[in-house]
Amino acid sequence: MSYLPALKASLARQPGAPAAGRIESLKTGAFWNRVGTRFLPFADAATAELPLGRLLRLSLFQVSVGMAAVLLTGTLNRVMIVELGMSASLVALMVSLPLLFAPLRTLIGFKSDHHASLLGWKRVPYIWFGTLMQFGGLAILPFALLVMTGGGRGPAFVGELGAVAAFLLVGAGMHTTQTAGLALATDLAPDDARPRVVALLYVMLLIGTMISALVIGRLLADFTPTKLVQIVQSAAALTMVLNVIALWKQEPRDRRPRASREAQPSFSEVWAIFIARPKTMRLLVSVGLGAAAFTMQDVLLEPYGGQVLGLSVGATTSLTALWAVGMLAGFAYAARRLGDGAEPHRLAGFGGVAGIGAFLLVLFAGPLRSVPLLELGATLIGLGGGLFSVGTLTAAMAISDTEELEGRTGLALGAWGAVQATCAGLAIAIGAFARDLVSSAAVSGRLGHTLADASTGYAFVYSFEILLLLATLVALGPLVRSDHRHTVPGGTRFGLTEFPI
Repeated sequence: MSYLPALKASLARQPGAPAAGRIESLKTGAFWNRVGTRFLPFADAATAELPLGRLLRLSLFQVSVGMAAVLLTGTLNRVMIVELGMSASLVALMVSLPLLFAPLRTLIGFKSDHHASLLGWKRVPYIWFGTLMQFGGLAILPFALLVMTGGGRGPAFVGELGAVAAFLLVGAGMHTTQTAGLALATDLAPDDARPRVVALLYVMLLIGTMISALVIGRLLADFTPTKLVQIVQSAAALTMVLNVIALWKQEPRDRRPRASREAQPSFSEVWAIFIARPKTMRLLVSVGLGAAAFTMQDVLLEPYGGQVLGLSVGATTSLTALWAVGMLAGFAYAARRLGDGAEPHRLAGFGGVAGIGAFLLVLFAGPLRSVPLLELGATLIGLGGGLFSVGTLTAAMAISDTEELEGRTGLALGAWGAVQATCAGLAIAIGAFARDLVSSAAVSGRLGHTLADASTGYAFVYSFEILLLLATLVALGPLVRSDHRHTVPGGTRFGLTEFPI
């Protein structure tokens, strides 16, 4: 505040100037500016190039992706099985269809890195067509579901084909929109603000998911086919509105003729350079292992609380809320630490260690019948997942900052997203299947009298997740060592310091 005395003297010399009031206003503004930057979550993600209002507006595409995810994996999942009476295996197959497009995120990111549209945009066309696919899939989905279950006109197989097409369209749109949107955000943000920007975007994804789950769940409390159509089609329209607002005047246009723009290498050539980088393959393996470890229990946490600890529906729902709180805390801490120059691989390692502790707490909560242990474990699962996600995503973006891959942020983000989404989806399916298989064997007595309990299947999954996180730390270790060479005073390396904790 050293400028205030001089400013006060200057204002005092101006005849009739309300100096005291103006100085007091300046003091108040400076105070709130400091408070906002220091205490408000992600306020420091804003920069002169990307102000907070513009950044929040851009992040609306994550809200639409979160809303679509809730509809596909949550609301419609339950409605199709319970209210519409569809086979659980058929529902699981349809819900998994969007995963078919997850591996294509790498190609989508690469194409958006150098796309030359007639209007001079790179990322906007991909976000726009991704939005159209989301809208189209959501628009036809409720009608297809009603036809295939006999609630509409026409043969059932037409409804089945329509539902498959709808799920594929929504999945393709979500992956396209999110990949190109994240790449656009990193294009607009300066290098030093990118970790905070990425963390803010994932916070918006989480907020969109939570708000959509609460609103849609309440609206469908009294289910009718007409209400299902209204809600899903309203979500389709809201997707268009949110994404158009997000895109408005965000990406600068390249006004050069398309013919004058430089020829670009093929995907295979750039991918060969990307994957040949010494850190790339190990980082992608770490991402896959960590994503599988943190998400294998996604559909098991609430059933574990209800079946093993006897919690009510409201109490198990609070576990998901605690997980979300932990995730938000992980995003915020990761953004602050990375903004201060922390090493992203090491931060991801911290997330892995937090996850191991979290799953141990969840494991012990069952035999000890301790609800606080389970609640703490759920919170730490979210915290560890947030640290791991932001840390590895930031590390992936750093690979694209090298001279050989300059301007290939979309490729790096796409590769990270493809591995993360594919491994997470497969892990959820494998975790549910393993829980059913092991629990069935345990209850029937085939695993011995000691393990003859329904909690055995859950314990198997959580133990396997701990092993996956240990493997993740092993994969991350050399990446941390490559950036931080710790030695003891005598010059001899001490092995424990290489471990990312």
